[in-house]
Amino acid sequence: MKFFLFLVLILNESIASAKSEGELSAGMVNPGYQEHPSWFKISFLDLFEDIEEATDNNKRLLIYYYQDGCPYCKKLLEDNFSQREIADKTQKYFDVVSINMWGDKEVTVGDRTYTEKQFAEALKVQYTPTLLFFDENKKIVFRANGYYPPEKFSALLDYIGQKQDKKISYQDYIEKVNPQASSGKLHDDINSVASVSDLTKTKKPLLVMFEQKQCHTCDELHLDVLKRKESIELLSRFDVVVLDMWSDQQVKTPSGESMKIRDWAKKLDVKYAPSLIFFDDKGDEIFRADAYLKSFHTQSVLDYVSTGAYKTQTNFQRYIDERADHLREQGIEVDLME
Repeated sequence: MKFFLFLVLILNESIASAKSEGELSAGMVNPGYQEHPSWFKISFLDLFEDIEEATDNNKRLLIYYYQDGCPYCKKLLEDNFSQREIADKTQKYFDVVSINMWGDKEVTVGDRTYTEKQFAEALKVQYTPTLLFFDENKKIVFRANGYYPPEKFSALLDYIGQKQDKKISYQDYIEKVNPQASSGKLHDDINSVASVSDLTKTKKPLLVMFEQKQCHTCDELHLDVLKRKESIELLSRFDVVVLDMWSDQQVKTPSGESMKIRDWAKKLDVKYAPSLIFFDDKGDEIFRADAYLKSFHTQSVLDYVSTGAYKTQTNFQRYIDERADHLREQGIEVDLME
């Protein structure tokens, strides 16, 4: 029964959060295997045991899903964990256990065993890095899909490590601490919907971009990534609206509900700005990307949805790999981190 409750919690969380999945950028070079920090926990991958040991030491368990050749994993290890403050904070609050998205080692969860890749599939891990934070009750309290820049990553460590999740939502916490300097501008000049207040009036697939005025990553997305020629072409395939995730403005959602944008963002469990959420003509969410993405991965997300590839290839990471190989076959250089 204990395992069943655990699995239900995991799958509920993954359904809510893992619809997203995005990845990197145009211009990232496959870095191959990356050495993990020596302070990562050496684990037999018995997750209940790891959670209990972390709890005994007044810590929480952090599962890090990775894959060899992942440039965003490289950024996490080199740009984030290489900073003493972040490394010290992570060790203070968490036991970190790494799991290979495509690995064959046994993972034990209660009385069940999986291979690493089977467990990743059960959790709907679509791309790397994916970080899962567990509390003392063996429940996932936060799922970070994709790479978070150092400032936001550090704030996330504080939020989970200091158990602020018991007191305040992540969205409200991030609004409060505002970890990154930014332009203070909402980049809504790319809006192409017929009505910003009524999102049922669309002729193309709908892309809703939840952002905020104080958002360095939003600035980078709009001032660089979306100004590129291929991005502009791909974006034209959608009806696009940029919304301030903290706004009290009333909006009719794609499903026909009327509510404040702020409330809609919370209902959708939007944790990160920018979050790109795609809806079909019935008003149902079909995909989301809510991580730090460079050009290639942002463009791949747009292509994945606009071509309908998500209907036949449900694993976005495999789609990314296939798309990159196809472009290289045409003599097009793929730079994942440009």
